[in-house]
Order: sequence, then structure tokens, then C-alpha cells
Amino acid sequence: MYIYDAIDQRIIDERTRQFRDQTRRYLAGELTDDEFRPLRLQNGLYIQRHAPMLRIAVPYGMLSSKQLRKLAFVARTYDRNYGHFSTRQNCQFNWPKLESVPDILEHLASVQMHSVQTSGNCIRNTTTDQFAGVAADEIVDPRPYCELIRQWSTFHPEFAHLPRKFKIAVNGAGEDRAAIQVHDIGLNLVKSDSGEIGFKVIVGGGLGRTPIIGSVIREFLPREHILTYLDSILRVYNRYGRRDNKFKARIKILVKAMGPEAFAAKVEAEWANWKDSPSTVPAEEFTHLERFFAPPAYESLPAQDADFQSKLESDKAFARWVERNVTRHKVPGYAAVTLSLKKTGVAPGDATGEQMDAVADLADKYCFGELRVSHEQNLILADVKQADLFELWQQARALGFATPNIGLLTDMIVCPGGDFCALANAKSIPVAEAIQRRFDNLDYLYDIGDLDLNFSGCMNSCGHHHVGNIGILGVDKNGSEWYQVSLGGEQGNLATLGKVIGPSFAQEEMPDVIEKIIKLYIELRHDDERFIDTFRRVGIDPFKERVYAKAD
Repeated sequence: MYIYDAIDQRIIDERTRQFRDQTRRYLAGELTDDEFRPLRLQNGLYIQRHAPMLRIAVPYGMLSSKQLRKLAFVARTYDRNYGHFSTRQNCQFNWPKLESVPDILEHLASVQMHSVQTSGNCIRNTTTDQFAGVAADEIVDPRPYCELIRQWSTFHPEFAHLPRKFKIAVNGAGEDRAAIQVHDIGLNLVKSDSGEIGFKVIVGGGLGRTPIIGSVIREFLPREHILTYLDSILRVYNRYGRRDNKFKARIKILVKAMGPEAFAAKVEAEWANWKDSPSTVPAEEFTHLERFFAPPAYESLPAQDADFQSKLESDKAFARWVERNVTRHKVPGYAAVTLSLKKTGVAPGDATGEQMDAVADLADKYCFGELRVSHEQNLILADVKQADLFELWQQARALGFATPNIGLLTDMIVCPGGDFCALANAKSIPVAEAIQRRFDNLDYLYDIGDLDLNFSGCMNSCGHHHVGNIGILGVDKNGSEWYQVSLGGEQGNLATLGKVIGPSFAQEEMPDVIEKIIKLYIELRHDDERFIDTFRRVGIDPFKERVYAKAD
């Protein structure tokens, strides 16, 4: 993983000292709320419903075991002994005291972490595939390019005050696991017929109040031009994006208003001024960055470990876990393991300080001291020997991280909702837990099969409800909490926005509503047909009729 140089460290150390003084002045009454607000937002500090919330950047989802232990320390010392892993591959603390935040940032800086640009109208944390570098279907490792974008975007003076927040995702595999089509900019790494590396550039995607699938504005951009082209996109946005209405300020609104072809033409015209400028990335810079993501010291192992195969055949519970939580690795004899943070009764994405410490130990023992955060709010050990999987499974089970539900209904994406967020219209965590409990039967879950359920507490769509096969949105209805259901969304290569089935439901109705949807799917599906396939075949009307049918 990337290691700070002296310049990186100095920048973060200076920012930490700067914010310590800003916080001191605010607490002393020398800065007003309005004066302090942009300063705290620049450092990832929100004022939530009950307390401040501090969002820590985890660049493209990569963590060292040392960094995870520092997050555990912060959780125990300055929070309520837990952290929340978010859909932006970041970590959030929901209960820090304002006066303690400078101390937290100082601790984080000691392990090359920070909270810079995790909020505000700037370029946020760049995200990517949680299996980057190890996926069997990978075309190009996206991590060096994510790091290049991180360095370009951090403290970029021209893009520190954009019309609205801005999110970039990069995919380097055949299957898009980074949801690039619903980002402000999605970059798909490709190779030309001659082997040249470049990007398909997608712009104007996004969820929230106006969900839109992004548009391709360039089929192939040679990699050396990536920064000048990103500059050009952001300059067009900065120049023409709306600033009079925050609900219409995202780049997706601009692209839709102009039309993708007209927007692309403006980008190309802007790029003509910069195409061969000093910001063109030389080949040696890519080589330099690639060294940070060189493969670890893999052993030469057989493609199939005999003891592992024996355990698969003799232990049904282990076999289930392998089927759901273990992903094929491009190196023979290794596997990628997803540690599920979706155990029933625990808020999705949450981990205690003790659990984080224990996972750091697992990373040291089984995974070269590194781990990943997925945008589905789980943790990944990407380089585990097949021969170690059974032992790892036993230890993960003791931690509560071995629920074999990855890709199933209870592996739901859930934002913190009204329990924490001041923007939320409704609570999400208790409703999600009620649904988890209704489906807390592994045999039933396995019979249902692959199904994404995503849950947002408000229209900001932090829970990505628009691209869930089943999406739930919290809404305010005459001062009370209700829930709107959509069906047919999907992320990935075939990204699709879900359709609202009808009027919203009361909180206590939600488990029944989801169960009606699932039972109808099971009645209608063909052999081995996923929920999303059945929905596309039969349409939304049968589900509407079942959900809203009055009991006899």
C-alpha cells in the first residue's frame, strides 16, 4: 500500500496543527459558528443529531493493521468503543467531543491517516473495487491510479469550493464492483488492442434526490492524460454548475441539462488547452506508484489445497461460509475473504474497538498486514492461503464476523439514519434489524439467493437505495417516519435505478412488506433465477398487487 513521503507527512501534520488552533479559537469564542463551519467541514467534522461525527478517510479502502489498531484506539479512547464503516470505504466516529478532535487527528497523523476532504464541496475519497490487485477478472490494478487521483485532488486549490460535493470511483476489472456508473466521474480501466492502458470516462452519475446513471463522454483516454482530462471536467463543472440551488448543483444535473454530447464537447474544448501540458503524467510516475502496490511475497502453492478440500466436504457450515464469503484469487492457492459486518442485531458496518484489534491481528497472521473496506460496509482480507481458511473461519466466527451472508438479503447496505444523522427523515437501523431478524434463517436466505437490499434514511441516498434490488427510503409524512420501497435497482455492469412500487409504509409494516415481496419472487421465479432476473421478466405490477392487496 502507499506509504507517505516527507511531503505527505508534513502536509498532514501542518493541517492537524492548524485545526487544533482553529478549534481552540472557536471554543474560546473567537470564531463564530459560521466562521468555524467551513473549517470543521474541511476536516471531516459534522454536527449530527446528538453529537459531532468525525469521518476518517480510508483512501480507496486500503488499511494497514497498524492503522486499524489506531482506529480501535480512537474508538475506545474518544468514542463509545465502536466505529462505523461507510459506503465511501471510510470510517466514522459518531460520539467524539469537539475538544478532543484535534487529539484524534494527531493520533491519526502518526499512522498516515487523516480526515481531510471527507466532507464539504470538494473531491471526496476516491473509491474502487475491494478486490483490487487480486481479482481473477482484473484487467488493470486500479490502486496506483486511485493514488494518483488522491494526490492530485487533495488540497487542489481550484476545486476546494465546487458547486457541490464530488465523488470519483475507479474500476479495473471485468465486473464493476465500484459502482462507477453512479458516481460524478466513473473511470473504467481498459486496454486497447495494442495493449495500451487507458480509461473509459463516465460522467454525471449519482444517486440522491435525482438519481441518474452516468454517460460515457470518452471511450478511450490514454492513461498519461488522466489528470489533464479530470482537470478539464472539473473546470467545466466549476464554470457552469449551478450554485443558486444546492439540490440542482451536482454535475449530474449539469450533464443532463446540457446533454452528454454537448457536455463532452465543452470538456474536449477545455482539454485542448491542457492536453500536453506539464500535468501530463510521465511513464516513470506510473512505475513509481505501481511499486507501492507490488504483489506481496506469495508462496508457490497448489491450486487446490487437499486439507481445505477435505474440510469443505466434511463441514457444512464451513462450506457455506466459503461459498458466500470467499472469493477466487488470481494467484493459485490463495483466496480473498470477506468478513461480514452484518450479523443480526448489530448495526450494519459497525465494529467495536476489540473487534478492530482482533481483525488487525488476523491481517498480520493471514494477510501480510493489510485489509480492505468495501462500499458494501464489510472488511476484506485479500491474500489468505487456502490452507489457512478453516482456521481463519473459526477465529472470525468467534468475533461475530463469519455470518455467511455476503450477497444475500441480510448483507444489506444501511446508512446510520435518524438515530444519528440530522438530515435523515427516518430511522434506518431498527427497521433494518427487524428485517434481518425476520430472515435470520440461513436455509431460507440460501433458498432466496442473491439479493441486494439497500436502505437510506433520507433522499441523500447514503445507503444507495436506488441501486438495490430492493431499496428502502425513509420519508417524512406529516411529521412521522414512513418508508418507501423501490424494486429493480442494480449496481455493476448493468447498473439500473429501482422503481417505486407505490405509497409508503409505516415502520411496523416493513418486515411484512419485504416478506410479501420475497414470497412472490419465490412463487414466480424460474430455476436458478435471481430476484433481479425475475423482476425484469415479470415487471413491477405483480409485486404491487401482492404488497397492497387487502387481507381477506
